[in-house]
Amino acid sequence: MKALTTIALLILSNSFMVVAWYGHLKFSELKWFSRLGLVAIILISWGIALFEYIFQVPANRMGFKENGGPFSLIQLKVIQEVITLVVFAVFTLLVFKTETFRLNHIISFLFLIGAVYFMFKK
Repeated sequence: MKALTTIALLILSNSFMVVAWYGHLKFSELKWFSRLGLVAIILISWGIALFEYIFQVPANRMGFKENGGPFSLIQLKVIQEVITLVVFAVFTLLVFKTETFRLNHIISFLFLIGAVYFMFKK
């Protein structure tokens, strides 16, 4: 159960982070948003990123083996990176309609999934 909860929190966390990092690129299409300066955009992104930390910190604490969780620190990091890329890919396809994934992108993702497999191999 801790493994699933950790992964769910990491998915939520990364969803907020992707919006904080890349959302402003799409939000600039909004008239009011496009008039904001860089400092305002950074502050808005920080506000969104706060929610990333609200989910990320508990996920890592709960999931870490030394806190009673199922994952080593390295396993947590690899899981988090794969989740980041999957969330980014979904966000890109849904929000940025002009972006496309090519075969080399898909192969790269498969290698990352392979990295997770080998991370858990004894």
